[in-house]
Amino acid sequence: MKILVVEDNERVARFVTKGLTEAGHTTDHAENGRDGLFLAVSERYDVIIMDRMLPGNIDGLTIIEALRKADNHTPILILSALGDVDERIKGLRAGGDDYLTKPFAFGELLARIDVLSRRRQDAAQTTLEVGDLRIDLLTRKVSRGSRTIQLQPREFKLLEYLMRHAGQVVTRTMLLENVWDYHFDPETNVVDVHISKLRQKIEAGAERQLLRTVRNAGYMISAEPPPGAA
Repeated sequence: MKILVVEDNERVARFVTKGLTEAGHTTDHAENGRDGLFLAVSERYDVIIMDRMLPGNIDGLTIIEALRKADNHTPILILSALGDVDERIKGLRAGGDDYLTKPFAFGELLARIDVLSRRRQDAAQTTLEVGDLRIDLLTRKVSRGSRTIQLQPREFKLLEYLMRHAGQVVTRTMLLENVWDYHFDPETNVVDVHISKLRQKIEAGAERQLLRTVRNAGYMISAEPPPGAA
């Protein structure tokens, strides 16, 4: 992958770019916001690693907001020493796709980059299918076999997330963060309520169950029942 690293700390930048190069990636480095924005709009990158605090009057969030306004959807991983919940929420709402606080383990950085890359590839899909359940992401039509299923917007987003992770256990925390944008535990049963409604709609009249509860873990949508699922 081709990765842009926008980081003013020379030691951190050297550590990151060296590790990415050793992992087989191509990297460009910008040490300030002006150069980072210039490279981000003039080159094509698979992922951008963005420091929050940069010298000058163009910080990381300013760059992210400018890119999103310009319809640039390159996945952005924010690196920052600002690690409290409010700061993470601010970075994600500005248009960042993920947030990693300093200091960090390089292995985790690589793993997060891989996830962002897969998300971008998944976003190119126009349909998702699990068994006879199908979502058309362009028309937002949901069907199971020959039956059309009417979903509310939140139910559609919930089903899309589950189907993008078909065969994997998805926890309530994952759903709260990715479907409701809650980056904390609000101690709510909103997930369980929506799962129940969604299950009623997609399983109605079907011979085979697709959406299952995995005991003490979360939920899974799959054409084959996993161990411990109900």
